Amino acid sequence: MNPNKIAVLVDSCTDVSPEQIKELGIYSVPVTIIYSDGEYRDKIDISIDEVYERLPLETPRTSLPGGDFILDTLDQIKRDGYEKLIIVSISSALSGTCNMMRVMAQSYEGLDIHVIDTRSISYGAGGQAVLAANLARDGYTMEEIIEAVEYSIRESKVYFCLSTLDYLARGGRIGKVSAVLGSLLKIKPVITCNVEGAYAIAAKVRGRAHAINETITLAVAEAKKCIACSVAVIDGNAKEEAARVVQQVKQLIPNCKSFIEGTVGPALAVHTGPGLLGIYVQALPVMK
Repeated sequence: MNPNKIAVLVDSCTDVSPEQIKELGIYSVPVTIIYSDGEYRDKIDISIDEVYERLPLETPRTSLPGGDFILDTLDQIKRDGYEKLIIVSISSALSGTCNMMRVMAQSYEGLDIHVIDTRSISYGAGGQAVLAANLARDGYTMEEIIEAVEYSIRESKVYFCLSTLDYLARGGRIGKVSAVLGSLLKIKPVITCNVEGAYAIAAKVRGRAHAINETITLAVAEAKKCIACSVAVIDGNAKEEAARVVQQVKQLIPNCKSFIEGTVGPALAVHTGPGLLGIYVQALPVMK
């Protein structure tokens, strides 16, 4: 229990690792993955390997976390002795989870709850939850943590490239025409989240190798703007490429205070397919 009794809650699409969840005492609620044969809780009932195995046969849908699961988690946080709660969610422009959490928080009694829309995806959101949990452990107040996280959100950036745009198109995240043209022309866009938290094209190149190099270039340029930063390299079934990127990024970003290697979760894998490679540069606030 931290001094100010502040808990941190995330949705599973933030891709905070199990190790970080355990170490920092972060609570998590799973989004739902829906197949024709039933519904599965992200990272609980289904793994990323199972999603990849089933993708050639069926592209599932993803949906919001179960309301009962959220309420049970809020009750557990209260029973554990916390008085305040910071909920950190993936972008409201990409998922209804953030707004769902906000509505449920408004009617929940017994906890002082603040919901943060990170306007990012995967560890672009998860890194903010880790920052909040670390600051809570260090004794900072609710107001100080919120201010620090909001600063970090404004100054941070995620970039990722994909093997194919087909899965984003299937999920309605981009137009099907764009996906087909990209495939025919071998165009590999580097994708980011804009200030509203929606997907945006950061660069367009031809070929996988060029896309990875451009992702690194954009991330390094972003890191140079930071006084201090944390960097995460996240992959989806692209371990060998990710390992090479890790070595390059460590050499190119000397102001990196911490370095994270991770994988996307099953829910994000549904929308991106195998071959995702992303770099998240998180600007770290200077705390008094």
